[in-house]
Amino acid sequence: GRSVEGDRVFPNRLQHIDELRRLGARIERRGSACSIDGVERLSGATVEASDLRASAALVLAGLAADGETTVRRLHHLDRGYERLERKLAQLGAQVRRTSETSGRASIPERQQRAAQSGR
Repeated sequence: GRSVEGDRVFPNRLQHIDELRRLGARIERRGSACSIDGVERLSGATVEASDLRASAALVLAGLAADGETTVRRLHHLDRGYERLERKLAQLGAQVRRTSETSGRASIPERQQRAAQSGR
């Protein structure tokens, strides 16, 4: 399906669209709005966060993606979500912070066999 979203207050908040596209998302930006077409699957990639919400969106998209995703510039995420990788791990996600100083988190190839059999 198709969704249309926008942000008239902070239109620059949509800067992470290109990063979501790297994961395979079909998103088209039109001014302060964007249209999103659903895709069958996302694929792991290396992406960079531009702000707090983008960081969270990229981590969640990386969890949904097939393959490994690395999210860089996590200092944004750390401003708003304390120890998110630990909380996600408690829910069964495979997330690891690869370096405190570089601000990276790697989302290893997810448990595809378990996920596919339990979907």
